[in-house]
This record gives sequence, C-alpha cells and structure tokens, in this order.
Amino acid sequence: IRKAGEARGIAVTRLLTHWEEVIGPETAAIARQGEVSYGRSGGLGATLVLLTTGAQAPMLEMQKERIREKVNATYGYNAISRVRITQTAPTGFAEGQAQFTRRPKPTAAPPDPNLIARAHDSAAGVHDENLRDALETLAQNVLSRRKTTAD
Repeated sequence: IRKAGEARGIAVTRLLTHWEEVIGPETAAIARQGEVSYGRSGGLGATLVLLTTGAQAPMLEMQKERIREKVNATYGYNAISRVRITQTAPTGFAEGQAQFTRRPKPTAAPPDPNLIARAHDSAAGVHDENLRDALETLAQNVLSRRKTTAD
C-alpha cells in the first residue's frame, strides 16, 4: 500500500493506522476508511471511500467536505479530492449492527488477598529482593490460574 500511495503523493498507511486521530472520535465511531483510489491519469486528487451503515450514511454525506478537509490537513495539501460513502455492514448481515469502534480492553480482576498472602509466604525465605519479587509474581500466576479437568 505504501509504495503505491507514495508514488502518487499520499501516505495511505497514515490513514489506516491513525484513522481516529485524523478524522475525530465521533466520526471514527460511525465510519471507517475503505480504500483510496486514483484516477486513470495518475495525478494528484484521490478518492477516499468511507464505509458506514445505512443509518449513518446521511450524516456522513453532510460531513463529506469537513472530512476531506481534515484528511487533507493531515497531509498539508489536497491529496484527497473526493469522498465517496459506501453503505455496508462489515461484521456481516447476520450480526445486525456494524461495529466501527474498537472494543475496550477488559480490565483484570483484582487478585484475591489470600492468594497474595500465600504467594508472599512462599517467597519469604529468599533474601535477594529482585528474586523474591519475581518469585512472588510467579506464585501469584500459578495460584490464580484456572483449574481444568485435566489438572
């Protein structure tokens, strides 16, 4: 992608990797970038394709010029001359709603205080502080792992 984009004057990978920063969190939640296509002449002025759900398409249609300006401001010149909106369901039709935002990472449950005490007791005899901390962490991981039928 990079070679084709750079040959025509636009770094497409920046759009792919920093989409939310370029476009803003509100717009990134309802749309994602599809592809950047170029005309037959090979000059500047590419077309950016946005993917969205049918319900959000009219909202994006009204924001097309603002989206184009934000993308072009990222590059410092008119790299994108057109924005085209495609209604789609990227997760499939059976799942219902399309998901455009990233899922938040699940937070780990706090460890059981009894488990921490057992891990501390198991490494209490070690005099080296770094080794003792490493052994306590290892003991916590071993003691907190889930029991399966094979165990």
